[in-house]
Amino acid sequence: MHPVLLTILKRLGLGLITLIVVSAIIFSAISMLPGDFGQAVLGQAATEDTVAAFRRELGLDKPAFLRYFDWLGSVMTGDFGTSFSGRASSGQDRSREVVELIGPRLWNTMFLAGVTAVVAVPLSLALGLTAALYRNTIYDRVVNAATLTTIATPEFFVAYILILFLASLYPVFPSLANVDSSTALSERLYRVALPAMTLTLVIMAHMMRMTRAAIINLLASPYIQMARLKGASQSEVILKHALPNAWAPIATVIAFNLAYLVVGVVVVEVVFVYPGIGQLMVDAVTTRDIPVVQACALIFAATYIILNLIADIVGIVTNPRLLHPR
Repeated sequence: MHPVLLTILKRLGLGLITLIVVSAIIFSAISMLPGDFGQAVLGQAATEDTVAAFRRELGLDKPAFLRYFDWLGSVMTGDFGTSFSGRASSGQDRSREVVELIGPRLWNTMFLAGVTAVVAVPLSLALGLTAALYRNTIYDRVVNAATLTTIATPEFFVAYILILFLASLYPVFPSLANVDSSTALSERLYRVALPAMTLTLVIMAHMMRMTRAAIINLLASPYIQMARLKGASQSEVILKHALPNAWAPIATVIAFNLAYLVVGVVVVEVVFVYPGIGQLMVDAVTTRDIPVVQACALIFAATYIILNLIADIVGIVTNPRLLHPR
C-alpha cells in the first residue's frame, strides 16, 4: 500500500477513535451536572411520583454507561433523541425531535461560516503573501499592527464596535441578524453582514500571520536561493517556489479557523441574536434540555475533528517525502 494512503487511513482511524472518546467525555460531563433533570424540566410543583415516572420514560433511571451506549447507538443511526422542551406537567407531550430543532439552526450557522470563509480565506492569503513580499516595509508593519490589534480584541467587543459604528451612528446594516427559512438570499446576506464582518476580522488575523510566517521561513531555504540565482523575480519565488511548500502549515491554520467559525461562533450568535446552533445550545443549557446540548456539543466536536483531519491530509499529500518514497 502506498505510504500516503496508509497514513491517511491511520489518520481517519485516529479521528474516529478521538470522536468516540470525545462523545464519552461530553456524555459524562453533562451527566455529572448538579440537580435533577426531571425536576428541572417538570418544575418544582411536580410530585415525586411524577418525576420518577418522567425519569423512567426518558431512561434516566438506568445506569450511566447503559444510557451512554444507547445514546451512542442512536447517534450512529442519525437519531439524536427527543428534546425535553415542550413536555408539560399537564401530560401533553409537545416535544420535538432533536434533529428537527438542530437542522435549520445548523444550516444558519453553516451559511454564516460559509459567507465568512469566502471573504476571510482569500483576503488572509492575499495579505499574508503581500506582507511577505514587502517584508519590513511600512505596508508590512501596518498589516501586522492591525492583525495584532484584532487578535488581542475579544470578538464580542469587535461586534459591539461594529454595531456602534455601522448600525447605530451610521445605520448601514441591521444590528440584529434575525433570519428564518423564508428569508431571501439577498436579504439574508444583508442581515448577516455584521456577524460575518466580526468573524472575518477575528479569524483573518491568525491566517494572515501564519501565511506570512510560513512564506518568510521558506525564503531562507537553499532551493529558494537557487531560484533567485537563476533570475526569478520576488513574486515568482514566492508564488511558484515558496507557496506550494507552505501549504501544510497554512492549511492547518485555515482548518483551525474554519473550525472556529462553527465551534466558536456562539458568542457572535448571542450578540447578534442570530438563530444558529450556538444560540440553540445556549438556550438548551438555560432550559436544561440535555439531548439538545449533547447533540450540539457532539456536532461541534465532529466539525473540529473533521476539519483538522482535512488539514492533516492536505499536509500529508503535499509532503514530497511521502509522495515520492525511495
